[in-house]
Formats: sequence, structure tokens, C-alpha cells
Amino acid sequence: MSTFKNIDEARELFENDRFATGSGMVIDEIGDDYAVCSMEITKEHLNAAGTVMGGVYFTLADFAFAVCTNNIHKVSVAIDSNISFLNAAQSGSLYARCRAVKTGKRTTFCTVDVTDGNGKLCAVFTGTAAKL
Repeated sequence: MSTFKNIDEARELFENDRFATGSGMVIDEIGDDYAVCSMEITKEHLNAAGTVMGGVYFTLADFAFAVCTNNIHKVSVAIDSNISFLNAAQSGSLYARCRAVKTGKRTTFCTVDVTDGNGKLCAVFTGTAAKL
């Protein structure tokens, strides 16, 4: 059962996630066990090599993870996370698709795929959240 009544309620709560929203990240979809967030890549997101900085992938994945887990257990916080970088993006959009793999009474384990606008897998994030 979802915590948020609708996507607008989720967006209203996560407006307070200033680092993610200030970086241009938005909530696109939410469901009982998933969330999708996205962002447009700007020059501010690029590293010295001209590709998206690793922290951008992590923040977008963490944002989708937060939306998903707080829709399952409000209020949830991350207690563990990991990311693997697979391919570099340079422009366009990034999408983070979070899926709850295992939900318990107090914890939720999720995977997040971060892809570019062409569907190329750029990063894979895993995380465990605890219900407060």
C-alpha cells in the first residue's frame, strides 16, 4: 500500500530535497513498489573529462530510491547503498528507475537502474532503507 495519495503529494514532500531538486531532478512516476525520476544533463553536471560526474548518477539514483522507499515506509532513510558505473553520458537526459526487490516490516532493499535517453545503462545502484 502506498504512503502517497498521488504523485503530486510525493512531489510536494520532495521539493524539500533541495540538493536533488536544485540539480534539476524530478519525480516522473511512483507506484506501490517503484519510482522513476529523471533530469536533463547540463554543463554543470559534467566532470573534467566532459562526461556526467559520478555524484550526479548517485544523487539521481538516491533520489529515486528515497521516493520509492518513502512511498513504502514513511519515513525511511538509507542505511546502506552502493553504485557501479557502467557507461558515461555526456548530454540529454538521465532516468533512474527504482524497484523494491524485498520489503519487510522495517527495511526495504531496492535496485536502481540509471539510463541515458537512449536506454543505455549508465549505472546500477543498490540500497537498503530502514523505516524510522
